Amino acid sequence: MTSWQFPNCLGAIDGRHMRIQAPRNSGSNFFNYKQFFSMVMMATCDAQYKFTWVDVGQFGSISDGGVWANTDFADDLASGNVSLPDPSPIPGKERPFPYVFVGDEAFPLTEYMMRPYPRKTLTDENRIFNYRLSRARRVIENTFGILTARWKILHRPLAMSPTNCENIFKVLPCLHKLIMMGEKGKN
Repeated sequence: MTSWQFPNCLGAIDGRHMRIQAPRNSGSNFFNYKQFFSMVMMATCDAQYKFTWVDVGQFGSISDGGVWANTDFADDLASGNVSLPDPSPIPGKERPFPYVFVGDEAFPLTEYMMRPYPRKTLTDENRIFNYRLSRARRVIENTFGILTARWKILHRPLAMSPTNCENIFKVLPCLHKLIMMGEKGKN
């Protein structure tokens, strides 16, 4: 995402609450902090607004950090089972810097995940870093926005079983990516 002045960025990550009707006997499992029933779609995307990884199906009541911690991708990254590019210098520096995903405060700071500095005591350098990270991270929010705008079915709660909701939420990012690739080919 060097176009956002954030080199060595593998992509942006965030979670989105996908609206569903309350499943029978689910209690408050699917009820989220925004006061509606949902299933969480956790995803990464690239700078071209294409999804690169998606996890769907966790309860809306779980925080983004909790959802992330429950994914196979988080486990695979933490255990070194994901092949990431070797660290390389960023512009103006000689020392190699690892390739990372960018997330918000809900995500852990690791060698493969960057998050903003806490707002309490920010230096000017920290503010600039947070601004650039925010610009790079906004790509995932925009990608979710494009997905929602494209698929009108996402404008209202899905009234079907959790399994069917999960299947629909899994296929839409794939269709979105195919359409984005087709549109890029036309230009």
